[in-house]
Amino acid sequence: MADPKGFLAHARELPARRPVDVRIRDWREVYEDFPRPALTRQAARCMDCGIPFCHNGCPLGNLIPEWNDLVYRDDWREAIERLHATNNFPEFTGRLCPAPCETACVLGINSDPVAIKRVEVEIIDRAFAEGWVTPQPPAARTGRRVAIVGSGPAGLAAAQQLTRAGHDVVVFERADRIGGLLRYGIPEFKMEKRHVDRRIEQMRAEGTEFRTGVNVGVDVTAEALREEFDAVVLAGGATAWRDLPVPGRDAAGIHQAMEYLPPANRVQHGDLAESPISAEGKHVVVIGGGDTGADCIGTAIRQGAASVTQLEIMPRPPADRPETQPWPTYPMLFKVESAHEELETEGGSRVYAVSTTEFVADEQGRVTALRLVDVEGPANGFRPIPGSEREIPAQLVTLAMGFVGPEKGGLLTDLAARSADPETFFDARGNVARDKSYMSGVDGVFVAGDMGRGQSLIVWAIAEGRSAAAAVDRHLSGVTALPVAIPPTARPLV
Repeated sequence: MADPKGFLAHARELPARRPVDVRIRDWREVYEDFPRPALTRQAARCMDCGIPFCHNGCPLGNLIPEWNDLVYRDDWREAIERLHATNNFPEFTGRLCPAPCETACVLGINSDPVAIKRVEVEIIDRAFAEGWVTPQPPAARTGRRVAIVGSGPAGLAAAQQLTRAGHDVVVFERADRIGGLLRYGIPEFKMEKRHVDRRIEQMRAEGTEFRTGVNVGVDVTAEALREEFDAVVLAGGATAWRDLPVPGRDAAGIHQAMEYLPPANRVQHGDLAESPISAEGKHVVVIGGGDTGADCIGTAIRQGAASVTQLEIMPRPPADRPETQPWPTYPMLFKVESAHEELETEGGSRVYAVSTTEFVADEQGRVTALRLVDVEGPANGFRPIPGSEREIPAQLVTLAMGFVGPEKGGLLTDLAARSADPETFFDARGNVARDKSYMSGVDGVFVAGDMGRGQSLIVWAIAEGRSAAAAVDRHLSGVTALPVAIPPTARPLV
């Protein structure tokens, strides 16, 4: 503990966001640089607790007090070594994770927690800038081949760990670029894709092979994959989206978030001159109050929407931690992310405790409005409030209501049919079932990330990818030196 009184002397600080009227004119990340003295003060606030609950809050078990102390002491080279010891991709989690570590911070019991995410991001950005992040190819090869299906954070983490263990790893991705939702689901203003690209370069240099444009289960059968490889890791995510089956749903102009966000990202890649689904000049309604909804808000504003309204069926969360969600659990609080700040500045609104009852279309079949009703709930279901019905204009609607599990058919249907017990290949929630070693009902086929646990956080995906890699390594080699972050039965705090 470098500064025993640091948590008393310094307040929580975060980098400033670029002015709204400036940042909505481009797609660059929203934060300004964080001054080094402010970062040192923030690291000094870490109390090096006797029981560091931040470790438990983080599924990766990040060694947070250690690298906070190292940053305070200006030992950045050792700080990145401690950070990489538990996290393959801190540049992803530092930008995208909602930070359950911070809500578990002991300082947060009666004060603002340490800005852990910010310290994390500054460590890895400094490490890349200094050239400390280099390829780590294995000293020897095992001759065993592993296929990874899906190149999101779980698949990439598993691939890097297994490559470094000496196995020949091939990552299959049905899109034209590697990264999964990191590539096409996360807007550029939230995480610039150069961060993904430089990790892919590192992994290629280590020996990982990437095959894009391959839809496993369609272009390559499950059986062919099993014949070619000694083990397979399913890391395709939970990409079956939740729909809204109300009257008028088939009107033109209503899109799932994952239909709307990818082409906007492709514009930034230079693949398209403009997105085929543009908010320019339109009244936009985003249905869903989570992170994906916020991504749709920021994208619509940058595309020049006439107005943006976000709808959420749940009541507005409280500003402070409620008694029913005590420390160190992750509380559901009212947050103002960068996209919400832009929404408020541009005259948009967030509407809570409301349900869409109908989409209204014109004679050409294009959506023109939404019919809404206020609701009471969620206890005992959402009940409409009589007399609260109303209509709002909408020429573009994005559905950002989450995902219900992995896509069935093709690969998973084929594997289920070949499993020892097809009836138990999927669990009660529709995810791919797995045992304590992350293996599915098909011998040699493992499952990591959202495909096995359902929609969750990026930090859980990386943790599961690392743990599944250890299980695969043990399956192939009899022993493993790879770390296990979490058991597959563990449930998230969020």
